[in-house]
Amino acid sequence: MTRTKGYWWYLAPSLVLFLAVIVVPFLMNVATSFTRWTGVGTPRWAGLDNYARLLDDERFWQSFQHNVGLIVAMAIVPTALGLVLAAALFDCIGRWFGARAAAALRAMYYLPQVLPVAVAGVVWGWMLHPSYGAVNQALGLRLDWLGDPDLALATVMAVMVWFQLGYPVVIFMAGLQRVDPALHEAAEIDGASWWRRFWHITIPQIRPETFVVLLTCTIAALKVFGPIFVLTRGGPGNATMVPSYFSYLNFFQKSNVGYGSAIATVLAVVIIVVTFLFLRVQERAR
Repeated sequence: MTRTKGYWWYLAPSLVLFLAVIVVPFLMNVATSFTRWTGVGTPRWAGLDNYARLLDDERFWQSFQHNVGLIVAMAIVPTALGLVLAAALFDCIGRWFGARAAAALRAMYYLPQVLPVAVAGVVWGWMLHPSYGAVNQALGLRLDWLGDPDLALATVMAVMVWFQLGYPVVIFMAGLQRVDPALHEAAEIDGASWWRRFWHITIPQIRPETFVVLLTCTIAALKVFGPIFVLTRGGPGNATMVPSYFSYLNFFQKSNVGYGSAIATVLAVVIIVVTFLFLRVQERAR
């Protein structure tokens, strides 16, 4: 105990930042969610009125339904595609064309993660423009991809797949490096195809990385804000409204800070619960 006591001094700066940046603002947000406040003047106590209002707010529930679609686009689809691409880059491209070629392709897949969200969103807005967009020009169509309520959410989901794909590829390629090559060699000698080796050896061996990718990407989908703000502002109508942007609207455009805080609090609780469930499932899988 005496020997480890000195280590707490090294953790103190991080703990102070954690309290100042995360814990204190979160507690203040929770406290504000029980008030009626426009952001100016003295907040008035409202009890559970804001949360009762959430139960009857169709836009709030609709925003969480849209979040489910974004979880598919930002977590499930990129994880599945990223796993196949990482295995192909590691096993095929790396073997036939060398490690540098695989690393170059990996960097290309990861490039959208490096781009600022605002820049990527503006460029996609140009490409998807109904009049002069490159997508319509290439397909010979005149669809309003982001302005049509029937297309907007699916379009945003497709953009988010492109944006998120590089992250799983990088994580999985790092995980593949610790898989024993002898397992693949033995299976190949026994006549197993690439797909069977991928399914029965690769996937089970990198299960921890899969849990990490699914968890982090699911959290990113639940709290997504930047792409929605840049591409659609939650529209057309409420076709792409998500809880984080709905909270922002109440905070800054409607000056309904108490209600916006209640939305943010519920979203934070959902993320905490999802994280806890993921960790429990991962622990049982071990």
